[in-house]
Amino acid sequence: MKTLSWPHIAPIDHLCRPERDESGELEGVDHLWHQLHGRFLRHPARQLRWCRRQIAAIRAHETELKGLDEPDLQQRIRQLRIDLMRSGFRDDLVALSFALVCEVADRTLGMRHFDSQLIGGLVMICGMVAEMQTGEGKTLTATLPAATAALAGWPVHVISVNDYLTERDAEEMGPVYRALGLSVGCVVHGQQPPERQQAYRANVIYCTNKEVAFDYLRDKLVLQERQTPLRLMAEDLFKRNHRRQRLILPGLHFAIVDEADSILIDEARTPLIISGSDGNDQEQNFFEQALNLARSLARGEHFTLREETNEVRLTDSGKSLLEMRSETLDPVWRGTIRRESTVVQALVALNCFHRDEHYVVVEDKVQIVDEFTGRIMADRSWEKGLHQLIEVKEGCEITGQRESLARISYQKFFRRYLKLSGMTGTAHEIRHELWDVYNLSVVKIPTNKPVQRNILPDTIRSDIASKWEQVVSRTEEVRAEGRSVLIGTRSVASSEQLSDQLSERGIDHVVLNAKNDHEEAEIVSRAGEPHRVTIATNMAGRGTDIKLHPNVRKQGGLHVILTERHEAGRIDRQLFGRCGRQGDPGSCEAIVSIDDAMLTTRHASLPLSLLRRFPDTKGRWWQKIAFWGILRTQKRVEKYYAKVRRRLLKQDRQRTSLLSFSGRPD
Repeated sequence: MKTLSWPHIAPIDHLCRPERDESGELEGVDHLWHQLHGRFLRHPARQLRWCRRQIAAIRAHETELKGLDEPDLQQRIRQLRIDLMRSGFRDDLVALSFALVCEVADRTLGMRHFDSQLIGGLVMICGMVAEMQTGEGKTLTATLPAATAALAGWPVHVISVNDYLTERDAEEMGPVYRALGLSVGCVVHGQQPPERQQAYRANVIYCTNKEVAFDYLRDKLVLQERQTPLRLMAEDLFKRNHRRQRLILPGLHFAIVDEADSILIDEARTPLIISGSDGNDQEQNFFEQALNLARSLARGEHFTLREETNEVRLTDSGKSLLEMRSETLDPVWRGTIRRESTVVQALVALNCFHRDEHYVVVEDKVQIVDEFTGRIMADRSWEKGLHQLIEVKEGCEITGQRESLARISYQKFFRRYLKLSGMTGTAHEIRHELWDVYNLSVVKIPTNKPVQRNILPDTIRSDIASKWEQVVSRTEEVRAEGRSVLIGTRSVASSEQLSDQLSERGIDHVVLNAKNDHEEAEIVSRAGEPHRVTIATNMAGRGTDIKLHPNVRKQGGLHVILTERHEAGRIDRQLFGRCGRQGDPGSCEAIVSIDDAMLTTRHASLPLSLLRRFPDTKGRWWQKIAFWGILRTQKRVEKYYAKVRRRLLKQDRQRTSLLSFSGRPD
């Protein structure tokens, strides 16, 4: 029998806190072989052929299992658990395990896995990324590899992009795991350490990427440099209050990453940092003076700004002006380095971070909005005084400055899992980066039913005002057909601006953004009703399953309108993927402007700047050139952020090398 490339003995020893040692970088011939291996030898077609052979074995087992009563089925599950722990992931055992999960899902949820979902599960149990079209049922698919690994003794983390999806998936899929004799944990924001410890001791744990990564960093702070397994064992033997009782995570065993492209790629360009208060909370006046100084500086004359990187540089005249004006201020402004660095941060706060786009103000507190999910990131703050400067700018009560205690990048964190796999609807474009960074191959999974999504041509306008007018008119037109409409915006401010215009036209609608995320479940549950119009930020871009009313399905299904292109075409397609799911009808289109934020940065292609001089939006060639210019700009931005991620990974490796002598590389 063939055995998958997994250890035969599952790492069930929580004391040792297993994780992969990802130190070291391939160079020369080794690096070249790694590239060739990922791009040619691990070809997806080979994997699909093996999956189809396995499906025949799974269906044969299902036929047998259907006739078993509950006691006999439980006996088969117990025996399989013993066999998996003893023999590893042999083909025959994996096939039986998948068949048992299918049978249990049918009995508990009334849902049986399709062949496409079986292929997706087999791809993930092999440690790869399954690219499944949106609406193909990735939530149910994840139960196959998660339950199989958990039955073999591997604690499994099923990682989602937000708390809403985490709680939903854990609740919906929980009956399947419990029927298999497995425990289910759920980790979301706001839980206390004892709750988290209990959840992580379950067989299958649903959690978000941010929560599990920050819990890992908190454990690193507890362990500090003394983190070897032998030292922990010695503490167990000779100390009563040993550190292991304060640890949250039992180790990094096996992770199944939902929306893998978002978590492993899009969010990987920002490091995760745990901070602590330095005790200096009396800086209100200092930050007010910094903002006043920053407001007195003129862009171009006293400072330069690169908006795409939030990089501000003072000119010589700006430095001279600051030095002159700081002579009448407090003594803390005498130091050149502190003066200039603080004013630079103040300029960033004034020019690069905008209310209802990068943050919202809730109950007199500045709350960061996640640019990828559109959700509030509670208890998160910007570093180096930036958060305090924004609080002063908005007239909020200032919080104490915080200093970094521990940090890690997503690339470094996820490479430490003993086994990593994932699933997403959009991974083909970044398949090489997934292999280079995480050793993850991408396999495209065929759909269960033919896709009936109708993608309409883009409508491009010369200015933002005419774009919103076109969006309102198109919404009115589709709504009159008895269909439901989902309109995607990139920021809270844009969603509210569009809401005002719809209200002026008398169009009933609801808005889903970071300010009312507590109403998400209710809004999403009704988004497929006839004549329903929903405006949503990126909160509705991933993982959102909109159930269609029968009348809406008859009239053509959900219509999705994208109002601004994102930094990656993958994110656009995720929003389009809210319609036309599982064979349902649906349509989508983009209504954008060449004055949108992404198209006015230094990455913007030359044709767009030329078209602004000739705003003939109805001309056929104008539309074609604008469309080409937008796609070209999007590709440039994608390449730029890929460089940012590579630079961050390189810095991580250099930092690890430089600090390795101290034993505290994180």
